[in-house]
Amino acid sequence: MICHELLRVVPGITCVVGSGGKTSLLATLARELPGTVALTTSTHILPFEGVPLLYDPSPQELRAALRDERVVCVGAAGKGPKLGAPKRCGFGEMAGLADYVLVEADGSKRLPLKAHEGWEPVMVEGGDNCILVLGASGFGRPASEVAHRLGLFCQRAGISAEGMVRPEDVARVLDAERRLGLLPFDRVLVNQVDGERELELARRLAVALEAPVEVCAGSLREGRLSRLR
Repeated sequence: MICHELLRVVPGITCVVGSGGKTSLLATLARELPGTVALTTSTHILPFEGVPLLYDPSPQELRAALRDERVVCVGAAGKGPKLGAPKRCGFGEMAGLADYVLVEADGSKRLPLKAHEGWEPVMVEGGDNCILVLGASGFGRPASEVAHRLGLFCQRAGISAEGMVRPEDVARVLDAERRLGLLPFDRVLVNQVDGERELELARRLAVALEAPVEVCAGSLREGRLSRLR
């Protein structure tokens, strides 16, 4: 099944949060979606290769760009090569101009798993669709090697920093953060599923997760995704 259909991405604003493949998911969705797409961020994001970049455009400039390009990246001054959140064109205005607004609303220091501080993720008004991504490469490894915000992750998972991370530990973190109101996700994508071992671990997470959400798993790199529940 096509990624955007599997994840039920609808017109409007979709926030992507978590770790282990957010940027890959955004790029995949931008290629697939049947309409105009604005790729943007509420935190920081790198420009997308081959995608025209609009540097803090006005609504009028975004409208003009979308007449010529199906997909654009919208950002403003950030840290180093990364773009920050746009200022002159709000997310609601973008949603009135592009069919789909895809927002990277989280950071993870390129680690496959993470816990969230009280101010994370940076959700946007109107971003009622929220997909949480996590990387299966974090399973079976010490938390200290794979988890961003390590102290919070271990506290919520109930493991030590050197403890091997199990799918059930990750499920505890996600459920705890959802109860705290930090993660309004309604879909989970377990990325980096490269074989049967990772797929079985993803199934264990789907079983352990108490939140009434859909869970999909696969490899964005290889274009393989399936629904687990």
